Amino acid sequence: MKLRLRLPALLRRLAPATRGVAMLEFALALPVVLVLGCYGVETANLAIANLRVSQLASNLADNGSRMGLMSSTSSVVQLRELDLNNALQAARLQGASLDIGNNGRVILSSLEYIQQSYDTAPVMRIHWQRCFGKKSGTGYDSSYGTTSATAGTDATKANAGTTVTGMGDPGAVVTAPSGSGLIFVEVNYDYQRLFGSTFMGPAKLRYVASFIVRDRRDFAQLYNPSPAATRSTCDKYTT
Repeated sequence: MKLRLRLPALLRRLAPATRGVAMLEFALALPVVLVLGCYGVETANLAIANLRVSQLASNLADNGSRMGLMSSTSSVVQLRELDLNNALQAARLQGASLDIGNNGRVILSSLEYIQQSYDTAPVMRIHWQRCFGKKSGTGYDSSYGTTSATAGTDATKANAGTTVTGMGDPGAVVTAPSGSGLIFVEVNYDYQRLFGSTFMGPAKLRYVASFIVRDRRDFAQLYNPSPAATRSTCDKYTT
């Protein structure tokens, strides 16, 4: 009987006690806020990664379209293996925060529409390719044609490259201008999630870019004067 009499009085005393309300609300809201916050961070990181991969592809294609050394005996620009290595190194440095060498594959191709000395008419071909990155196989290697490791290393028909009609996905195929060429870059990257599979499944980022060659380039071959540079051919899978 006494307990029944005391219970209403106890409840009346507890009614105005609000010192723990904020702590209780925080404890109830924290899981929701934490989940939404982490998901937002993951989504923002994915957007930034997309931007970085896109810019890497565009910058590499741009660099590839304008590099080379003017020949001392003619008014044409000769493209050297050293120039290509420098362009690929710039891409490595730009993609360092993504660890692009370990988590992706970068392919630089020269798409040309040229009549070489051994051709009877102009031919559209991937004359040569240079690559870096450890990822390999379907979805990482070039999706639009490949060449041999020796393609473009001399001016012979045996190393002329691979004949194609263009490069790119259906509806977005690019072709080289007549008598010239363009640099086509493909970047495939495995997105590195911040929170594992908690908020997002595996995602592969893929971007392509192309720029028409800006100068009067010598398309006969890639040059490699002494001291010879190591060729970054696409049969290698290194960082």
